Parts: sequence; C-alpha cells; structure tokens
Amino acid sequence: MVGLALRERLPLWVQTRCGMERRSLVALSVVLVVAVGFAVQHFWAGRTQPVRPPEVVRAGAPRGDQAPAGAAKATASAAPEIVVDVSGKVRDPGVHHLPAGSRVEDALRAAGGVRPGTKTDGLNRARFLVDGEQVIVGGPAPGAAPGAGGTAAGGTAGTAGAAGAAGPATPVSLNTATPEQLDTLPGVGPVLAQHIIEYRTRNGGFRSVDELREVNGIGDRRFADLRNLVRP
Repeated sequence: MVGLALRERLPLWVQTRCGMERRSLVALSVVLVVAVGFAVQHFWAGRTQPVRPPEVVRAGAPRGDQAPAGAAKATASAAPEIVVDVSGKVRDPGVHHLPAGSRVEDALRAAGGVRPGTKTDGLNRARFLVDGEQVIVGGPAPGAAPGAGGTAAGGTAGTAGAAGAAGPATPVSLNTATPEQLDTLPGVGPVLAQHIIEYRTRNGGFRSVDELREVNGIGDRRFADLRNLVRP
C-alpha cells in the first residue's frame, strides 16, 4: 500500500523511467527515507544550544587584616637594625638595638631617658644614628678644653690661644660636632666645616675616621693632621 501511494505521488517522468516496477519503487523509497534521515540528523545537530561561560576561580591575595600572623612576624624580624652604645647620664646605659633609621632621640628613649638636671644642649636629638655609634650624654662638649672658663691673673691669654691653635683637648665627634666645634680643628675653617656636615648628612654619618678622606677639601696632609683629633 505504501509503494502504491508513493507511486501515485511521483512525477510522470519518474514513473516512466522506473518502468513502474515494484523493485524500482522500493529502491527509490529507501533512498528517499535515507535522505530524509540525513536531513533530520543534520538539522538536529546544527540546532542552537545555550552555552554557559566557564567558571574561573581566582585565588585572591589575603587582605592586610587577614594576613597570617607568621608572615607579619617574619617581615618584622627581617627588618634591618643598628646597635648603638648609649653612655653617660641616662637611666639605662649600655648597648641597645634599634631599627635602622633611628635618631638620637630614639636612643635616649631606649636608654630610659636622660637623668634629671642633665644638660643636653650639645646633643642633636634629630640626628640619624649609624651602626656601632656611641652616644655620650652629659659629657664634655666636643672640642671644649677643660678649664677654659677664663684666663689666669697676670694675663695668660697668649698661652691659651696657642693651645687652641694646636687642637682640642678631646677628640671631636664628626657625627655630632657643630660647625663652631669643627672650626676649632687645625686647618678647618667655616667652609671645610660645612663640607664635613654636608657629607655626614648625605651619607648618614661617619662610620670611621678614614671616611674623612672623602670630604671635599681634605687631602692626605690635612687628614694626617686631623686623624688623631677626631672620632666618628
């Protein structure tokens, strides 16, 4: 019945070419069924399908308030530090460990503070400290000779002037001396004293007396005259 129905629907020229044979109609029917199957399969495979974007999970860095405590301690322990010796009229003299970049005020605080009644006019509390430095509180001002308060009766000003020209009685600290104190050194005038202060400010202080050679205006001969009269 299917073959006859299909036969009636075929064009006249197809019926003529096929000779109206049953075998030909069956073969043609099979071809048409296969063709329709391929068409349906192609249509089904090419249909539009919704596509979901892939989920990307990013591991976010922990915020500052969520950072592990161990990491904070490791960072703190890795911070550089300096060691300074605070002596003189302080409550807790001795060697103290301070963070790099500390100032004289920080060293005094670490030593328990200055004792009451101690004059600190000769200290520059805002000066940066260097590793291995000694801070003396309440000692004689660098470059000040003992007993220089006046001259003896009968006039000994000439003798005092000669002693001042020979150099200070105590070594002058290159890291704490004022321009006036540096000016007491033999061969050091206001200009050279300013060069010394500019060098220690630019380099964070003197770590040794030998660094005095690097100051502009100080040659080998002048350094030989100054090396025993100064200290870092």
